[in-house]
Amino acid sequence: MPLKAHEHPLKKIFSADFDFAIPHYQRPYAWGTEQALQLLDDLEDALVRDAAEPYFLGSLVLVKPDENAPRAEVIDGQQRLTTLSILLAVLRDLAENDEVAVVLRDMVLEPGVALDGIKAKPRLLLRDQDSGFFTKYVQTPGRLDDLLKLSDQALANDSQKAIRDNAKALRERLSSWTDEKRNALAALARNRTLLVVVSTPDLASAHRIFSVMNARGLDLEPSDIFKSDVIGSMDATQQQEYAKAWETAEQNLGRATFADLFLHLRMIVAKARGQRELLIEFPQQVLDGYTRTGRAASFVDDMLMPYATAYAHLLNQDYGEHDDAWSKVNNWLRRLVQLDNNDWRPPALWALKNHDDDPVFLDAFLRRLERLAASMLLRRVYTTPRVTRYIDLLKQLDAGAGVGAAAFNLTADEKQETRERLDGELYKVQPVRKYVLLRLDELLANAPGVSYKHKIITVEHVLPQKPGSDSQWVTDFTEDERAFWTHRLGNLLLLNRNKNSQAQNYDFATKKEKYFDPAAGITGFALTTSVIMEPAWTPDVLDRRQAELTGILVKEWELN
Repeated sequence: MPLKAHEHPLKKIFSADFDFAIPHYQRPYAWGTEQALQLLDDLEDALVRDAAEPYFLGSLVLVKPDENAPRAEVIDGQQRLTTLSILLAVLRDLAENDEVAVVLRDMVLEPGVALDGIKAKPRLLLRDQDSGFFTKYVQTPGRLDDLLKLSDQALANDSQKAIRDNAKALRERLSSWTDEKRNALAALARNRTLLVVVSTPDLASAHRIFSVMNARGLDLEPSDIFKSDVIGSMDATQQQEYAKAWETAEQNLGRATFADLFLHLRMIVAKARGQRELLIEFPQQVLDGYTRTGRAASFVDDMLMPYATAYAHLLNQDYGEHDDAWSKVNNWLRRLVQLDNNDWRPPALWALKNHDDDPVFLDAFLRRLERLAASMLLRRVYTTPRVTRYIDLLKQLDAGAGVGAAAFNLTADEKQETRERLDGELYKVQPVRKYVLLRLDELLANAPGVSYKHKIITVEHVLPQKPGSDSQWVTDFTEDERAFWTHRLGNLLLLNRNKNSQAQNYDFATKKEKYFDPAAGITGFALTTSVIMEPAWTPDVLDRRQAELTGILVKEWELN
């Protein structure tokens, strides 16, 4: 089947040349505010960096049965196209210049011709479940205010919630910009932001292309290129020895993890957020200082090998297992690796490499790092400000600040927001709930670093989400009380098995006996045991329990 691949600016992507549709079998729109704001950050970086350099945004894979017709089914690229449409719509509605607003409007919604009876139509048609919603609230000019007012209950699914939340996050950020800066961003997006469009008339062929483009295989990693540069710049008598050392480090960590190490090294050395490909930045920011000065061996000896060793310890948590001081270090690492991001790893690696003989320092350092990371997790701080905080920390560490680095400190507002998130509907934030509950369970058990080996650990409600109309739950709780308490910390516990949809709705006494009790096969999580000890489950019990549990974490993370 013929295959076409062309590089296009967004003004051509969002034009009459393409009539995008998301097939019904595709997964829903799922980008969160972190990805949406990261896209905006990347565009803003490109805007500041170079007024002429194009910004490459990746690729689209399309099924286009007729090369001369605009109809195109999106096999890969839905998340970017949808988020770009939201971004353009926000810029459209904020534009103070009518001509700019019209240009942006026409990128999102193909204009109709009233005299010819041709109606306007969306440039991008989402899946059937969301297409009408997206057209009404995003692609139609002036409807964003209505979109942002919609409650969770008014939204049909998580996809629509993501559309609303991302529109809100992007508008909040862009509203603080001047109109001139927004127009410059719109011009960058329209003229200098590029996508590679790969199209084929056959669905099977499109899926094969997608698979090949996303296959990991044993393709060259940037670390392979760096190895060639480093070893190649050495004296011939050194090359075999250092090539073997390099390969041993890669084998010990595993190929993918070893490749990740170079991302962390770049941040440790450059103390800046990556803006271009690692292949470009790592030589400029790290390697050139060694290879161009005849010190390639020093890169391996003084940086690569010590940091590879530190990374192995970080991942395996295997410092002196029978030494109490080192056990504390391992415990902090066990906690940190449960986070939903790896941005904390560069400062952790800095400490493990530079203080590899000082468990007392590492214990204090990692305690402060976990507190900062947990607060940012709870507050859902997205990538750019999260990385910026760790960059500030690295700068202060290099300046000799140590455990007292100011970047570790939480402001009064950050403490308050963290407390509010702890006291809120914790269950609704999936990356947060298990981390917080496992951390809390460890504190309740008074067993630092406890590590459960279960293949499955789930978070369960005591008061169920949907109790039966004839259940005791409906008697003990009003509708408002159920709405308030269901997803809060006091009503949650841990299980080491899959949820049982029938057992979830048992009345409390039955639920304790058949679903939560160790006799029913449940491991004695301290959090779960404390629930079993309660004779009844009422709003008063939840009120007390919520205060106790949040208080434990507030004390542990010093949030007062």
